[in-house]
Amino acid sequence: MADVSKQIEFLKKGSADFVGEEDLAAKLKSGKKLKVKFGADPSAPDLHLGHLVVLRKLKAFQDMGHEIIFLIGDFTGMIGDPSGKSETRKPLSRDDVKRNAKTYQDQIFKILDPKKTRVVYNSAWLSKMDLVSVMKLMSQYSVARMLERADFKERFKGNKEISIVEFLYPLMQGYDSVELEADVELGGHDQIFNLLVGRELQKTYGKPQQVIITMPLLEGTDGTLKMSKSYGNYIGFTDSPKDIYGKTMSIPDSLMIKYYSLLTDLEESETEAMEKALKSGDLHPKTAKSRLAKLLVSLFWGGSAAEKAAEEFDSVFKENKLPEDIPLVKISKSLLTGGTMPVSRLIAASGLLESVGEAKRMIKGGGVKLDEVKVTDENLLVDLNKQRLISVGKRKFARVICA
Repeated sequence: MADVSKQIEFLKKGSADFVGEEDLAAKLKSGKKLKVKFGADPSAPDLHLGHLVVLRKLKAFQDMGHEIIFLIGDFTGMIGDPSGKSETRKPLSRDDVKRNAKTYQDQIFKILDPKKTRVVYNSAWLSKMDLVSVMKLMSQYSVARMLERADFKERFKGNKEISIVEFLYPLMQGYDSVELEADVELGGHDQIFNLLVGRELQKTYGKPQQVIITMPLLEGTDGTLKMSKSYGNYIGFTDSPKDIYGKTMSIPDSLMIKYYSLLTDLEESETEAMEKALKSGDLHPKTAKSRLAKLLVSLFWGGSAAEKAAEEFDSVFKENKLPEDIPLVKISKSLLTGGTMPVSRLIAASGLLESVGEAKRMIKGGGVKLDEVKVTDENLLVDLNKQRLISVGKRKFARVICA
């Protein structure tokens, strides 16, 4: 792809923001290998399909011969990115950050070539900054400019607390670009303010300014909120083939084309034809969604795992068969009273849901079965002197018994 205009057109495809197109043209014409930066704070142990949107764009740069710098924000992660948050985030401990950072490295190489990717940690320079350096950095931005951020502005209007440390976050993320001399920085659309700070700080520190490319945010399986582990609407890189397939099949039909466009290699003409066929009724949504689910499972687990996940899904949902690999969960006698436990507590104790409250809501909604009979009483006492089968929704099963 020698023609610079064609390269830019290719790299712009699907982006939400593209700042510095003329700068990118000049960088590409120079023939230099570009330093393409993407930063991720290890705030949770697993990556999900929302991250995949940006990783695919990084892969495009990598395939064109440029250097990918995957920056793990182990220092900034202890502050917490305020982007899109309605309140001050609880700081992560250093141990949490280190543990999550390790899993990030394992997961990004499912998409990127490890031999062509440089992994760096921003603690390497941020932890060494003295107070004078920090004060110099802080002097580059005013409070008024910080309050231009949509999330800060809304919190300020609503008299909600904004920590001074949160003002430091975009400055430190921006300083990462100064330190790395990034030519391009990628991120989600919600990161546009932070990325622009990096571009401006590079100019202040006498460095060439980075080009900014942001990608659209991906809604989660609920079809409304941004995909996030905190919302419970995510599809994770480390999810089992069965879970990736099942979660994909649960997304609203209206999201399918967006998922195809942002997460797969299908040509634009093919997704447009698919969208037209869905609207006309020539293509059934379940057929299109099944193909999408197989593509996503194949990406992480391979084609044979995708076929097996599809077969199991059909047997459970179409033929009402039980999955083959239902886990056996042993409940300690110390948690029981007379060998019994309320069903809502049992669901939480078995790990099918995270809390008793969530279990009660699921029971109220008719989504819980005990030995294949729907549960209507959240206080139902379950006798665990014999093995019992519990199902929550259509994808979570466990056989439980007293240990």
